[in-house]
Amino acid sequence: MENEKRKFFSGERNKSAKSLWPIMKFLSPYKKDVFLSFLAITFSAIVVLLLGIVFKDIVDTSITTKNMALFHKSLAMILGIVVLLAVSSYIRYYLVSWIGERVVSDIRKVLFQHVLGLSPAYFETTSTGEVLSRITTDTTLLQTLLSTSIPIALRNIMIVLFSAGMLFLTSPKLTSLIAIIVPIILVFIFIFGRRVRKFSRATQDSIAKMNSYVEETLSAVRTVQAFNHESIDESQFQGYQKMSLEFGLKRIQARAMLSTIVIFLIFAAITVVLWIGGDQVAKGEISAGELSSFVYYSVFLAGGVNSFIEVFSDIQRAIGASDRVRDLLATKTITKDPRVPQPLPEPIMGGVIFDQVHFRYPTLTENSALIDFSFVVQPGQKIALVGPSGCGKTTVFQLLLRFYDPTHGSIRFDGVDLKDLSLHDLRRCIGFVPQEPVIFTGNTYDNIRYGRPSASDEEIHAAADIALVTEFVDKLPNGFNTPLGEKGIALSGGQKQRIAIARAILRNPALLLLDEATSALDVQSERLVQKALNRVMVGRTTIMIAHRLSTILKADMIVVIDQGKIVAVGKHDDLMKEQGLYSKLATLQFSND
Repeated sequence: MENEKRKFFSGERNKSAKSLWPIMKFLSPYKKDVFLSFLAITFSAIVVLLLGIVFKDIVDTSITTKNMALFHKSLAMILGIVVLLAVSSYIRYYLVSWIGERVVSDIRKVLFQHVLGLSPAYFETTSTGEVLSRITTDTTLLQTLLSTSIPIALRNIMIVLFSAGMLFLTSPKLTSLIAIIVPIILVFIFIFGRRVRKFSRATQDSIAKMNSYVEETLSAVRTVQAFNHESIDESQFQGYQKMSLEFGLKRIQARAMLSTIVIFLIFAAITVVLWIGGDQVAKGEISAGELSSFVYYSVFLAGGVNSFIEVFSDIQRAIGASDRVRDLLATKTITKDPRVPQPLPEPIMGGVIFDQVHFRYPTLTENSALIDFSFVVQPGQKIALVGPSGCGKTTVFQLLLRFYDPTHGSIRFDGVDLKDLSLHDLRRCIGFVPQEPVIFTGNTYDNIRYGRPSASDEEIHAAADIALVTEFVDKLPNGFNTPLGEKGIALSGGQKQRIAIARAILRNPALLLLDEATSALDVQSERLVQKALNRVMVGRTTIMIAHRLSTILKADMIVVIDQGKIVAVGKHDDLMKEQGLYSKLATLQFSND
């Protein structure tokens, strides 16, 4: 954990309020509301200070002369000012809170949209928990900043400035005593403010790592319990929690020390002012009302400074959160649409060409995943990719879906380079069935319709029939409307796979990618689903990754891959005669079967 702590402070950047400016651009659509809230803040600050003038009149005229009519009139004025203060405070609070809610909602929307557009390479180095922390925890701090901290800071700044002006008009001599304290206070704000900012960022980072660990652990809770790993995970969580607590306590300590010093200095100055001011009243240099007014403004100035200190600490936390959000928004995807996308020729046939493709994963720069990889898939062909684990089969799919771009070489779809196509146009032509099926929270309708959101219930049922989904879904309590639980917890592996196949079938793609689509099925279901897939693949380009070679015996072409290179191409019978890698894999597997 000590190493983790050092990581949080390594490369600590010089952050300031400038870090907030990129976030402030989200205020642009609400300029009118921002202006009205600023007016309400200014008005409420002025109204508060009007009370000081009324108090001066009460002491110097009403009380001194015992003029009760004037005294009652002054009290009525105070009541009117209080009403104005209450109304302006309501308007201020409503507007700034409304703005904060809307702006943070916009930020979260943009963040989520941006994250969805990032290539998988980003998630190879960044955990899901880290991203969630930035979208939720950090934006919540920004909401507090916009709806609470900044409005309070502006109001207190105005109160301090107006109070300082009124103090000077009331007694320049006494004001000079207050002014001596201000530079000292600013020094302490600068010193402790940097510490608060540093520990705030460290706290947010440690919380993000803790969230990431919790998300990872809970998503694998069955494995955790199966291996009796609960105590170890609890200990690890406590370590992250302890680290977050330590940073939080240090931040609180710095913040508390700053408030203590500022309060002491300000009220010590006010005490000196009362001492000297009382002497001036006795000598007749100022009136009792002027001293009362001066003390009133001094108290408000002290309260404004102290409140600003409190808000200043929140602003330092928000700067750290803003910096993390800004970093996420600044992250660029390695695959993006061309400036002028080229349209696909009609009708879309699904032809694929790999032309001398070389590829290395961004996080694995030492070894190439594909080397001089070239092959042609004619429209309507059924192609099988075969080879040992880690040879590069899945990488072919990753490149076809343009999760990554080739390091060298090109990939063409119906004669058009993938880099010249918009991602949307390319992916709408592809149906993908992964080896590990993904089931979303919802019912069967929701999960199959994911393949084509505009599909009708009848079309969903037709796809479900082909993929043999109907036979087990109809047995559920509410049929297709039965919730499947988080990640399809109520389904078996084979049932999940059949739903994933139905999802791809519903898409009616020109190119079908099957990553061992029948791997999770029992023998009987595999035969039935393979028969259904054979019907679906007629007239449709299909590329399949096969570990179970029995599923590809009738493929039009088998591409044998080893260590990222194509080592053989042909049909099953021809490859068996060559006595190469395919023959060895097939002989071993069929003998085991």
